[in-house]
Amino acid sequence: MDIRRNDTVQIISGNDRGKRGRVLRVIKDSNRLLVEGVRMMKRHTRPTQRDPQGGIVEREAPINASNVMVICPKTDGPTRIRKMKLADGRNMRVSARSGEMIDSE
Repeated sequence: MDIRRNDTVQIISGNDRGKRGRVLRVIKDSNRLLVEGVRMMKRHTRPTQRDPQGGIVEREAPINASNVMVICPKTDGPTRIRKMKLADGRNMRVSARSGEMIDSE
């Protein structure tokens, strides 16, 4: 998977289409992501020692990685990611739209 934690992504399909958010967690086994502020669900929680009030808590639910695209730092639009190998042997993630380096591996 080319998407990593703290990447800024845009949702390209579903009810939250067009929203942008930061990736909080990557779940590689099921090819899913937790994106900040996207696909919010309500969870009914019991009172515990840590949360004596209990009640309804709203939090993010996982979204399939195929429904998001990384935001290009140069064009500020969604882009695919290419991988490029540098002369010193390091691998880089590169925006397919602008050729701008996203970050190093």
